[in-house]
Amino acid sequence: MSTDTAITIQQTFLPHTDPEASLAFYRDALGFDVLLDVGKGTMRWITVGPDGQSGTSIVLTPPAADPGVTDVERQTIAEMMAKGTYAAVILGTKDLDGTFERVAASGAEVMQEPIDQPYGFRDCAFRDPAGNTIRIKQL
Repeated sequence: MSTDTAITIQQTFLPHTDPEASLAFYRDALGFDVLLDVGKGTMRWITVGPDGQSGTSIVLTPPAADPGVTDVERQTIAEMMAKGTYAAVILGTKDLDGTFERVAASGAEVMQEPIDQPYGFRDCAFRDPAGNTIRIKQL
């Protein structure tokens, strides 16, 4: 495929329930840069991304902010977020053990310590403050 027509991943969206707690996790624990912070209170859209990789980012959004989402759907989303089954992202690092130690030391909820997976790579997992699964794999 020509590099002119190659498709890249630019952004993905994850819900947040507490913008300040999410900032502490993504900025302070993961070391991401804050690229954009729009809105007020819990109605904030915060764009974060890995240091030096301005072309790739995560937009932390208020859950179910879309006016097309019904009250029943909002309740379902809230229930799934509370269980940690609503959203996930997989990140990569060259130093999985060091990254795990740093993120765990921040007080983040550990779901899985670093382990060699039967499907071919080593990874660990955390829950962010909104309950999203954040898997980090060894590059």
